Amino acid sequence: MNYFERMKIKYEELKTKKDVVILSIESSCDETSVAVIKNGREVLSNIIATQIEIHRRFGGVVPEVASRNHITAISNIFEEALAEAKIKSDDIDAVAVTYGAGLVGALLVGVNFAKALAYNLDIPLIAVSHVHGHIAANYISHPQLEPPFVCLMVSGGHTALLEINDYEEFKLLGTTVDDAVGEAFDKVARVLGLPYPGGPEIDKLAKVGNNVYNFTVSNSLKDTFNFSFSGIKTAVVNFVHNHEQKGEKLNKADIACSFQEHVTDELAVKAIKACHYAGINKLVVAGGVGANFRLKEKLSTRCESENIEFYAPVLKYCTDNAAMIGSAGYYMLKRGLGLADLDLTAKPNVELGAIYAAKNN
Repeated sequence: MNYFERMKIKYEELKTKKDVVILSIESSCDETSVAVIKNGREVLSNIIATQIEIHRRFGGVVPEVASRNHITAISNIFEEALAEAKIKSDDIDAVAVTYGAGLVGALLVGVNFAKALAYNLDIPLIAVSHVHGHIAANYISHPQLEPPFVCLMVSGGHTALLEINDYEEFKLLGTTVDDAVGEAFDKVARVLGLPYPGGPEIDKLAKVGNNVYNFTVSNSLKDTFNFSFSGIKTAVVNFVHNHEQKGEKLNKADIACSFQEHVTDELAVKAIKACHYAGINKLVVAGGVGANFRLKEKLSTRCESENIEFYAPVLKYCTDNAAMIGSAGYYMLKRGLGLADLDLTAKPNVELGAIYAAKNN
């Protein structure tokens, strides 16, 4: 009996096991993270090695540099995660890993480490979408949260509205037709001369600025749940370049504030509309931009006025981390989904609602 055949039997057994301990790995971009999660919501450890200072000198993530640093860090991070959780490798029931979306070289480090670990321990390997992980971050932060709910996914690579009917049942209501919102934040930050990562810098600077510039652009998507941020990004870039060419002084705080106000309005208005459309009174925000203070403030205020429950991950689970991957992996396991063979590989793009299916499953 080969590895995958054995794992199908173990997967069925784990579905009914009372306490399930999952070791999870996340390496999709510039954070190397390993976590130990019990029953999907109890974090026994969540170790993160960030590369922000390394990539800051380049003004953004350099894929090859990220991959090399993942290779250097992952073994030590794994040992730290076990030590903090106070468990041994034999106590792990399954390994969950981000297989996409992300930087292929970075993902491969985590995927290959996870495959070797799962094979060595003879335990199941669970392939988890990075997006599903961000959604699951809310299960860790809010133990009472259960589907169904509407999710506003906002990150560097994704912007979407999803109707979550069960832990692994996703319906896409709308998505970005061009730039993801996190990408727009980073590009505006770059043109303003702010350091990487740009999103938190825009958020911080906007707090001391005023909404005085009209960067609103024609929006043909206003009657849909889709988003477009390329226009406002270009409007800000052109505004800055035009004033610099004329030698005029720029109020960067006002530019940051004006840009952020428009973008967060767009996100908040459509998120509330999506809740009404789906007939669901729970709204969840997920992804790195979910850490944005102004976005959370608007969503919280509007949800309160519309009698909608609002949930957002605590700050440490907004950005990339392995705990969220372990949580998502647990709920996949309980539904018999996501079991991967040793031919698992990294994917730069994964459809927002896609559930991994091994070819032999």
